[in-house]
Amino acid sequence: MRRLVTKRRILIFVPVALLLAALLSVWLLWAGPGPAGQDTTLIVAEGTSVSRVADQLAEQGLIRGGAGSFRFFARVLGSRDPIQTGEFVIPRGASAARILDQLQHGRPVVRTVVIPEGLPSVLVRDRLLAAQYLSGDVAVPAEGSVLPGGYTYRRGESRAAVLARMQNAMRAELARLWAARRPAAAVTTPEQAIILASIVEKETARAAERRLVAGVYSNRLRQNMPLQADPTVIYPVTRGRPLGRRILLSELRARNGYNTYAMSGLPVGPIANPGRASIAAVLNPAPTPALYFVADGTGGHVFANTLAEHNANVERWRAIRRARGELP
Repeated sequence: MRRLVTKRRILIFVPVALLLAALLSVWLLWAGPGPAGQDTTLIVAEGTSVSRVADQLAEQGLIRGGAGSFRFFARVLGSRDPIQTGEFVIPRGASAARILDQLQHGRPVVRTVVIPEGLPSVLVRDRLLAAQYLSGDVAVPAEGSVLPGGYTYRRGESRAAVLARMQNAMRAELARLWAARRPAAAVTTPEQAIILASIVEKETARAAERRLVAGVYSNRLRQNMPLQADPTVIYPVTRGRPLGRRILLSELRARNGYNTYAMSGLPVGPIANPGRASIAAVLNPAPTPALYFVADGTGGHVFANTLAEHNANVERWRAIRRARGELP
C-alpha cells in the first residue's frame, strides 16, 4: 500500500516538477532579466521583421537562448504589432519581453537640428551636414524657403527629408500668415513678404522692434525711397556667410539686384530665412511716421521721422563707437 502511495506521489511530482521547470525556463528566457550589462543602442532598419530583429538581438548579446527562442516566444506570447524603424536604447538587463514591447510600442531616439531665425541658406546646409547620423548630401536650399525652428529626426534619416520638412513648414506658415495680413502691409505677394521679412530679421534681434523696423521699411517702399539696409549690401558679397570686415564704398555703390543703397524697392530675393515673428511684422507693420533708424549703442535702435533727426542720431552713434575705440 505504501509503495502504491509513493508511486502515485512520484507520478504527480514529476509532471509538476517538469511544469515548474518549463515555467522557470520561460520566465528566464522571456520575462527574466536579460544578459546586457549596460544600456545598448540598437538600430532597426526600415522593414525589419521580428525574425530579423531576433538575429540582431542575439548578435548584440541582448537576449538569452538565442534568436530561435526569441522568435518562438514573440510569436506565442508577444504582440502581433510591427517592429518600428529607428534607433532604440535597450536598458541594461531588459527582458526579451520588454525589448519586444519597446521595439513595437516605445519611442525611438529622436535628435534635433536647430535653425535659428535669420540663418542664411548656406549655413542651413552647413548645419544639416554637421548633424550627427543623418545620411546623404543636400544642396543649398533656396534662400528664404526654410522656416527656422527645431526639427527632430531619426538616426539614418536623409538630410533631404529633413530639409523637405523645413521647407514644407515654411510654405504652411507663410500661407497662414499671409491670410491674416493687414491693410498696412506694403508687400503685395507672399514672395515679397519673405524678402522684406529677411531684411527685418537681419536688422534687429529685438522682438519689440520688429514691427517698428517693418513700419520704417514699409514707409520707404510706399515713397519709393531706397531701403538702405546694410545686410543687402553684404549678401551678394558673401551669400550669407559673415563679412568679417567693414563694408567697402565700392560695395555700397554696386548694382547687383540686392544692394538697396543703389536701388529703390525690394531686392531680387531674400537674404536669409526669416522667422514667424519677422514675417508677421512685415504683414502687420507698426503705424509710424519714421523713415530712419540707427543703432543706439545698447543693442537696439533709435528711430527718426526726418533726415535732420536721423543725422543727429547717427552722430551720437559714431561718438559711442569712437569712445569704444571702434572708430578713429
